[in-house]
Amino acid sequence: MSEQTDVPKELVAMERMTAGQLRARYYELFGEESRSCNRQWLFRRCAWRLQSLAEGGLSERAQRRARELVRDVDSRKLWPTTREQRCWVHKTANVLDKLPKSIQPKAKAMLHEIWQAATKADAETAFDRFVATFEAKYPKAVECLVKDREVLLTFYGFPAEHWRHLRTTNPIESTFATVRLRHRRTKGSGSRTACLTMVFKLALAAERRWRRLNGSTLLPAVIQGVRFVDGIRELAA
Repeated sequence: MSEQTDVPKELVAMERMTAGQLRARYYELFGEESRSCNRQWLFRRCAWRLQSLAEGGLSERAQRRARELVRDVDSRKLWPTTREQRCWVHKTANVLDKLPKSIQPKAKAMLHEIWQAATKADAETAFDRFVATFEAKYPKAVECLVKDREVLLTFYGFPAEHWRHLRTTNPIESTFATVRLRHRRTKGSGSRTACLTMVFKLALAAERRWRRLNGSTLLPAVIQGVRFVDGIRELAA
């Protein structure tokens, strides 16, 4: 990147880009295809790359240490038996981004039929219907959906009361909204200890407005490994 590149101007331009356009920009900046279709993630990665090219990025030593930390906290390694659930809000946005605007309302309604189905069998049927409808003309949209088929329907193995909390990442994002807002406004979080202290105190303040999850009384059963089928507790034979 040339020294004349106006990074703030580039960032403003990227804010108006679609996820597809950001994927193309990602390829230009990194020289490889992005494995993610999430628009917010793509914007952040491209913004970081632009700034690092213009001002200098992390040293090789820092990058190596960061990779070690990521490996150490990989949730799949720490909790290998934990079931994964993908966010339907983000997945819907990513799929629709690969479809013409004229048919997005129809596609969105069909996606809603999947995760709003009363049973997993009905969801599978709605899933197959979506694939059959759009696969021929819009294979990339269908591929984006199908690759996460199993982890998009994991919530059917949990209490129905928990479904609204499991189908999206909103409960997590809302919980840390205060922390994210303050961190974004802070021009440098100081040392690691100072940063962790700030996050901890902000979380303590935020928890005053938290409410219990729906079906919180069922959490002990979930932790104990009680089996749920289509949201209903399975009775022992």
